[in-house]
Amino acid sequence: MINILQERERQVNCGTEPFRMDCDKHSAAGSVSQRACVFCGSRVVLYPVADALHLVHGPIGCAAYTWDIRGSLSSGPELHRMSFSTDLREMDVIFGGEKRLYGALTDLIGIYRPKAAFVYSTCIVGVIGDDVAAVCKRVGAEQQIPVLAVHSEGFKGTKKDGYQAACSALGELVGTGPTRDIGPRSLNVLGDFNIAGETWAIRRYYERMGLQVVATVTGDGRVDDIRRAHGAALNVVQCSGAMTHLARAMKDKYGIPFLRVSYFGIEDMSKALYDVADHFRDAAMMERARIMVREEVTRILPEIRRLRSGLEGKRAAVYTGGAFKAFSLVRSLRTLGMKTVLAGTQTGNADDYQALRELCDDDTVLVDDTNPLELAKFIQERGVELLIGGVKERPVAYKLGVGFCDHNHERKTCLAGFEGMLNFAREVHATVTSPVWKLIRSSRRETTAAPLDQCGHDCGRCTLPMCCGAPVPPANAVI
Repeated sequence: MINILQERERQVNCGTEPFRMDCDKHSAAGSVSQRACVFCGSRVVLYPVADALHLVHGPIGCAAYTWDIRGSLSSGPELHRMSFSTDLREMDVIFGGEKRLYGALTDLIGIYRPKAAFVYSTCIVGVIGDDVAAVCKRVGAEQQIPVLAVHSEGFKGTKKDGYQAACSALGELVGTGPTRDIGPRSLNVLGDFNIAGETWAIRRYYERMGLQVVATVTGDGRVDDIRRAHGAALNVVQCSGAMTHLARAMKDKYGIPFLRVSYFGIEDMSKALYDVADHFRDAAMMERARIMVREEVTRILPEIRRLRSGLEGKRAAVYTGGAFKAFSLVRSLRTLGMKTVLAGTQTGNADDYQALRELCDDDTVLVDDTNPLELAKFIQERGVELLIGGVKERPVAYKLGVGFCDHNHERKTCLAGFEGMLNFAREVHATVTSPVWKLIRSSRRETTAAPLDQCGHDCGRCTLPMCCGAPVPPANAVI
């Protein structure tokens, strides 16, 4: 088993008191952190804006890495599924890439006629000093559309800093559109990215309650909707790490209050609807919410109870990007009768981990910004049977013979809302109860049941060359 790096010892808590978790810090050198860079953080937030042009200013590798990496669906235009790059080369690095950026923007806007354009700065652009904002301002004036510089140089921090860069760019759009037809019972859905159509389900819930959804930022997003988002009466923030920065900016500038919610699991989905209804102090809206929750839960609960019978007492590990998703997953696993023995996030803060400690069992291991070696260590030590994470955690689970559930942005299955909870229960049950794990564990037991000693036998007393009376076989012998 491995030892935790000394620099990371306070980012891991195994139930020790007094509780303390170090977080909000850069990844320790050598830990092979699962975190992504600033550029990636900004790209994944803005990518679902479907009628905008997304241009990566940098080498082709950055654009290739992020091409169509998410299951963010659109009900109309799909320009967001195209990945454009200025493809900076050696001569551009020497002499600057501003001319190439200007030419690329002018050509692409002329061809695709987008509602807006986002230009992402990468590491090399920060090094050579291209004035991306000036080029964007010039092209925007010439083309008469918003052209927004996203200051997302990868080396500037972590994925969380990329979220703020994305929110700053979105903030330049908000407040530039008309709000004449927006009523007093209205809201914006912030921080849901329409993975497998989840934003559509959430929108339907709110509309059934009698609410007007002004903008969805950024799942199935539209530039014109975002421009008039300042007319809504409430911001409802799902991904707190990605969108709280924008919600706070809109509160400061336009006086719009915001709620932090989660749409995963029966408990959190129901609470999100009730909290919104309570905010508007509307008895009829609250009653509609109660009726809807009762109908939806009644519909899915029988099958969830059936699936729970095969999952009772199983042990799970959760590692997510944001903390609110981790909270919801712990509650959802509890609904399925499972025990969370490991929980962690990439971007959680001190308050998040305090809340996670109170939610989990006393002996649950909490980890911040963990790495594959640590994950493997705790999965084996705690007898984990299911790991819930993203694409980077999948190989860790499968190499250890452990079930895996993808809860990241690459998935193609809706896991939000009431229907999403049923899909989640089905996926967890199919994964954990798959017979393949019995075969893997049986094979592993056969392989490791009687390890050979130095003498080529399994006597367990090898301290001397002739420990059990048998001669030590030559080095090239086949045992």
